[in-house]
Amino acid sequence: MANILIVDDAAFMRMMIKDILVKNGYTVVGEAENGLKAIEKFRELLPDLVIMDITMPEMDGIQAVRQIKGISSDAKIIMCSAMGQQAMVIESIQAGARDFIVKPFQAERVIEAVKKVVG
Repeated sequence: MANILIVDDAAFMRMMIKDILVKNGYTVVGEAENGLKAIEKFRELLPDLVIMDITMPEMDGIQAVRQIKGISSDAKIIMCSAMGQQAMVIESIQAGARDFIVKPFQAERVIEAVKKVVG
């Protein structure tokens, strides 16, 4: 099963995603609360997948995606967005994200996206 890094500035969101993933047999190898930390953790952990929030302090998810893709062009990233962030979702896909999930999360949709990207 895939090793996953979760990036979201809200601890409860990271917990929700982690809970969904762990219940479905995935391993959460790390968590980060902003884009800068995400890049650090990505370098350190080299996860199979990053689940990345778009709107975060210090560095947003789109900038972080670009940086991570610069480190590893093979990096697999799924974006999380709130309703009404379609333009940002498009921008993140152009930056290299593979898929996106919309908050509030539905467990089935999270797992469907993860399976699609890492199997």
